[in-house]
Amino acid sequence: MDNKKKVVKQFGSNAGNYVTSQMHARGKDLDMIKEILKGRNNKDLLDIATGGGHVVNALAPLFETVTALDLTPEMLAKAKEFIESNGHGNVSFVQGDAENLPFRDKSYDVVTCRVAPHHFPNVKRFISEGFRVLTDEGMFILVDNVAPELSVYDQFYNELEKKRDPSHYRAYKKSEWISWIEEKGFSIQMFVTFTKRFVFDDWCQTINLSIEDKVELNNYMIASSREVIDFFSIEIVNNQIQSFQGEAVMLVASKYNNANFLV
Repeated sequence: MDNKKKVVKQFGSNAGNYVTSQMHARGKDLDMIKEILKGRNNKDLLDIATGGGHVVNALAPLFETVTALDLTPEMLAKAKEFIESNGHGNVSFVQGDAENLPFRDKSYDVVTCRVAPHHFPNVKRFISEGFRVLTDEGMFILVDNVAPELSVYDQFYNELEKKRDPSHYRAYKKSEWISWIEEKGFSIQMFVTFTKRFVFDDWCQTINLSIEDKVELNNYMIASSREVIDFFSIEIVNNQIQSFQGEAVMLVASKYNNANFLV
């Protein structure tokens, strides 16, 4: 089964959990995105891989029109229900692929994608498509979990995510994101890193992980080296994982260089 089919299967069966997930519904990154966009002459927003619809729900009042795109029909339906229940009537919902966007060139002045690219098999294609559909001097906002720069920690984190969720493709390094974004022609205006505390039980419950798989994941983490346990601040009580710490980034870029972009 290719990764996109795994994504549809995984998210389709757990769509409702992502709408109610507090880890997805809240976060200082959402507040930062709103602050960046306030006062800007916003017109058309595209939110790629909208998931539970939390970005669209937060930003819809700031735009004339909004498009929420997701690969998974069930996820899109749950997002639509959630967003429209909050009174947002300027949102359209489109099933589509982040690596092959069904939109014309220069259709949107802002493109967002939050906590999703680690599921994309071809992230460079995703970046290229985001660039294509943006207007000149349009704004690209990306938020995602990232892997550490050191290979031993990178391998552990990605293996951990893959064991939990087979639709996880890869969490990329900060250096990779910066390189790929700039290689495409974007000008990075802001790059912020922040820690994320994952509560183990909630993290597993979001995708309805079986008891057997949860035990296996717990044992895998406990058996890790002391260096790994310390690096990820893995909290263990009575041989049960309580939580661990990861890292995420928020990247804001413009399609072309503009010194006044965030002023």
